[in-house]
Amino acid sequence: MSSASVLRVTPLAARQFLRRALLLDEPAPDIATALAYHRYIQIDPINVCGRMHDLILRNRVRGYREGDLMRHLHGPEAAPHPASARAAFEHHLPDSNVLVAFPLEAWPHLHAAMLARTRHASAWSGKLTPREREFAPHLFAELAARGPLGSDDLHDGRRAPRLWGSMTLAKSTLQKLFFHGRVLIARRDGQRRLYDLPERVLPASVHAAPTPAAEDTARWLILLKLRQRRLVTLKRDELRLVADVVQPIAVEGCPPLYCLQADANLFDPPASPSARTSSSATDARAPRLIAPLDPLIYDRRVTAALWNFAYTWEVYTPPHKRVRGYYALPVLAATELIGHVEPKADRATKKLTVLSRRVRRGHRIAPAVRELAQWLGLKA
Repeated sequence: MSSASVLRVTPLAARQFLRRALLLDEPAPDIATALAYHRYIQIDPINVCGRMHDLILRNRVRGYREGDLMRHLHGPEAAPHPASARAAFEHHLPDSNVLVAFPLEAWPHLHAAMLARTRHASAWSGKLTPREREFAPHLFAELAARGPLGSDDLHDGRRAPRLWGSMTLAKSTLQKLFFHGRVLIARRDGQRRLYDLPERVLPASVHAAPTPAAEDTARWLILLKLRQRRLVTLKRDELRLVADVVQPIAVEGCPPLYCLQADANLFDPPASPSARTSSSATDARAPRLIAPLDPLIYDRRVTAALWNFAYTWEVYTPPHKRVRGYYALPVLAATELIGHVEPKADRATKKLTVLSRRVRRGHRIAPAVRELAQWLGLKA
């Protein structure tokens, strides 16, 4: 058990804490700071009204522009980062298919999960099929000779048959080798992935870093969750590994929660209202649209208990079962989640259209919609 005594707080204090701890009251000065703070940012290619990673970061980084995370990861398309200059990379969270942006320090902790994927059967991320194993040496030789390549730049000397859906042999092999850590995303051409050998993507010292002990990586994974969401539930085995650095939190109506001891001071209110700039205070009160998988609401159990807000991202929900819409954005107003708005960007006409909305009475969301439209370079 944790040596720290339980801190009992009100739901309001817990919500205020999350705003502060998740950089929603005081955004980070740049992407590198936000990424180092949160330890990863989830990446998703769907673009209805901005991509997931951009929607997450626009509320957390001052002056964030659409596409800035990819430029931070890979550099401008005209001048991509050399390995020595790279500060972050794309990969999957261990034991999941969730693609994220990681700072470089994450790389050695991914080794065990990457190796494990090579040993289990999965058409998406598991061990190579006989045909993929046969094709892999050709793929590595092409990368070594030609540099970053996409799946459509590669062939196996004959027309590759389609594999489950639209996936070619080259694409399925590259994808699995990426999950295994044997190739990495070197840059992107739009959303098209261009892969290269890890030693040409990562700085030499990072690529050569030894694999940590299993318990060290297990502890790292729990700390990853704490740093990503800042107020979390922990299983008994998880708590055992981080008991020395967590603060137990009791909130009426919620399951037992934990934060980092280093964050506990964020439960204290600012010294005075004047401690913040007037613009920050205004922003804190005004409704804002947050990402469907924002760290604030990622744990649906905690969100329902603490915020009295039941929310599910419905992209993968059959249309006839959707309650909010394909890509509905939750609305945060001060310390309340007050509903959702489903916007859709029409890049051809340069307009942002609201397909549906359900917002608590007494709240004006038009300014938040206009702000999103302006950020996208559109009109509301």
